[in-house]
Amino acid sequence: MEFYMIILCGILVSFGVYMMLSKSTIRIIIGVGLFSHAANLIILISGGLYDGAIPIISELGNNYIDPIPAALILTAIVIGFAVTCLLISIYISNYKLKNTDDISILEDIDYIKEVNKDA
Repeated sequence: MEFYMIILCGILVSFGVYMMLSKSTIRIIIGVGLFSHAANLIILISGGLYDGAIPIISELGNNYIDPIPAALILTAIVIGFAVTCLLISIYISNYKLKNTDDISILEDIDYIKEVNKDA
């Protein structure tokens, strides 16, 4: 099972990198989301994919699932959601300002010329 999950993580990372290398801002945001999902799956796989009891001490035995990867994934999901919201708000403000989502057009050419002239 872990082998297939690792292959899935590789596919998600490759699609995420492909999307982040495009010139469209919305594709970059989707690529960041795919990359964060792949990172969450890697954390889940590192904890082990096996059946076990809940992590509460009792007389049932020592076959417990490690709760640390689940806590890390939950934290990563919340942070990923916040980053996605921030990127979407930046995308909306840039689209209202420049009326495009092309990265090459979003560069401020006058500022770049001014910096190069001073150097």
